[in-house]
Amino acid sequence: MLLRPEQRTKLDDTNDSLFYEQPRFVTHVDEGFIQQLTDLYQERLQPETRILDLMSSWVSHLPEIAFAYVEGHGLNGEELARNPRLDHYFVQNLNQEPTLPLDDQSFDAVLNTVSMQYIQYPEAIFNEIHRVLKPGGIAIISFSNRMFYQKAIQAWRDGSEGDRVKLVEGYFAAVPGFTKPEVFARQSQVPGIMQLLGMGGGDPFYAVIAHREA
Repeated sequence: MLLRPEQRTKLDDTNDSLFYEQPRFVTHVDEGFIQQLTDLYQERLQPETRILDLMSSWVSHLPEIAFAYVEGHGLNGEELARNPRLDHYFVQNLNQEPTLPLDDQSFDAVLNTVSMQYIQYPEAIFNEIHRVLKPGGIAIISFSNRMFYQKAIQAWRDGSEGDRVKLVEGYFAAVPGFTKPEVFARQSQVPGIMQLLGMGGGDPFYAVIAHREA
C-alpha cells in the first residue's frame, strides 16, 4: 500500500459529512492562486469536452470555455447547487465510498482543487480517476499550503510542501496506465500595488498533471 495506516489518520476523525454539513461560500486560496489555476485550465482544457470537478464547491475556477458537460462532486449540496458551471452534481463521501457513480471512460478531464489533502485512500480514488477518464484524458490536481488542519491526513500534515508534491506524484505512479506526472510549482502572483506596499508572498501554487495512457 502507498500509505501506512497511521499516515491516513486525521486529528478529527468524525464523519467528514458532518464537518461539511454547513455550506462555506468562501474561497480557500487567494486571487493569485485562482488566476494561475484558471490560466492553467485555459491552457490544458479543450472546448466541447466533458469535465469532472471532483471535491468541488460553489465555484470551479474554470475559464470561459464552452464545455460539453461539467459534472460536479462534493460534500455539500448547497455549495454545489450554487456553482453556475455545473450541469449536474452529486454528493458523496469518498473516504467512506470511493467508487464513483460514473461510467468508464466518460470524461476528458478530471480536476481536483485544494482538496487532495483530505483523501484517506488515494489509491482507490486515483484508480477511479483513471477508470472514468477517456484514453488520453487529463487529470489536474492542484493545491497550496492551506488546509483544514484537523481534517488533513497525517501524511499531508507532517510533510513539507515538496513532500506533498511527491505524495501526489506517488498517487499517480501507484496506478498503472497514467503518464509520468508533470509538476507546476510557482509562487502566487501578487498584484503590483501590493508589491509596492511590501505585501509580498501569497499562496503558493502547485499542480500535478498526468494523462490516462491511450
